[in-house]
Amino acid sequence: MVDDEPDVTSLVAYHLRAKGYRVATLNDPNQIMGLARSFNPDLVILDVMMPDLSGTQICRMLRADPALRGVPVIFLSAKAEESARVQGLEVGADDYVCKPFSTKELVLRVQSIFRRLAEVKAGDSAVPLQIGKVTLDAEHHRVEVAGEHVELTATEFKLLRVLMERKGRVQARDHLLLNVWNYETEIETRTVDTHIRRLREKLGSEASLIETVRGVGYRMVDRKPEACLT
Repeated sequence: MVDDEPDVTSLVAYHLRAKGYRVATLNDPNQIMGLARSFNPDLVILDVMMPDLSGTQICRMLRADPALRGVPVIFLSAKAEESARVQGLEVGADDYVCKPFSTKELVLRVQSIFRRLAEVKAGDSAVPLQIGKVTLDAEHHRVEVAGEHVELTATEFKLLRVLMERKGRVQARDHLLLNVWNYETEIETRTVDTHIRRLREKLGSEASLIETVRGVGYRMVDRKPEACLT
C-alpha cells in the first residue's frame, strides 16, 4: 500500500493483517518500483494524490513493467466525481475507492479481488475457449488474438471469460457486476462500461466481437462469415 499519510497506511495495514494478509506499506511513492519488484505483490493499493509521484503515474509504471503489469490495483482518492473515477479505471485500476473510506468496505473489495484471482487461476475447463480469432486458455491464464499473446488484468480476464462462456447471450451490467466483481456493496455500472472499453482496446481487430446491447449490457458473438461469390 502506498499513501503519503502514515496514519492511513497504518490503519489499512492493521485491518488487512487482521484478515491474514502480508502487507508492505510506503509513505514515499518514489520507492514503489523497487519495493514492488522485491515484495512481488498480489495486489497494490495506491493513493492518487501524492507529492512527486501520483497514484496514476505509478499505475502506468506498474502496467508498463512485464513482471507487474497483471497485478490488480485499487485507487484511494479524495476525488469522488465520476470523471475522476472513470479516469482511474481507464489508466488501469481494477477498483476505485473514495476518501474518506470505510476500512471494512476496503477490506471487502480486497477480498473480492482475491476471490476473482482464485476463480481465474482455478479454471473449470481444460478446453480453451475460442470466438473469432480470440482464444482464452483458462488453465494457463492466457489470451491470444490471431495467435499473438494479449496481456490482461485479472478483472479483464474474468470479464472476457464470462462473455465467451456465455457466447451470444446478453449479459446485463448488474449481472456482470455480480459475476465478475462479486461486489457486496453497491457500485456504479459505469465500471463495467470502462472495463469493456479497455478490453476492446486490447482485443484490437477482434474488438467488434463484443457487442453493446443498448440499455441492457453486452454480449460476445462470432463474426458472421463473409459472403462468397460463385
